[in-house]
Amino acid sequence: MRFLVRDRLLGFGDDYWIEDDRGNKVFLVDGKAMRLRDTFELKDTRGRVLIDIHQKMLALRDTMIIERDGDPLATIKRKRLSLLRNHYRVSLVDGTELDVSGKILDREFAIDYDNELLAQISRRRLHVRETYGVDVVRDDADPALLIAVAVCVIHLAEKERGED
Repeated sequence: MRFLVRDRLLGFGDDYWIEDDRGNKVFLVDGKAMRLRDTFELKDTRGRVLIDIHQKMLALRDTMIIERDGDPLATIKRKRLSLLRNHYRVSLVDGTELDVSGKILDREFAIDYDNELLAQISRRRLHVRETYGVDVVRDDADPALLIAVAVCVIHLAEKERGED
């Protein structure tokens, strides 16, 4: 499954659609402006909230929280010792950990579980300049969760770099 995200629209407080590879709208990212913390919702085409994402308040390192139906689903933060590459850890509430690594700011990275690729984020093969693809490679993976993870790590990396 491939999804396309328009890069320049990626900002909190902005609303934008994520499309499939045929150009059909699949997810709406509803950014919530005027909040004390960075917040957005990932919605389906009927407006139902699938994922709620917000910045964790009072954390030593920038941390994003992903919730589904009001219940915590995952926590995302940068790994402490990751000098050469952007490297993030996604801790799911069931104890599962996902690893996100690569060139986050260049939109060239992977989401892995136990050294198995779940999704590849890339703009290399796309001809549209301000777009990157989220390729979900496992059929049993949760596309909404993986898209939320991708958006979160990009936001955290940009914030760390001072672009936000």
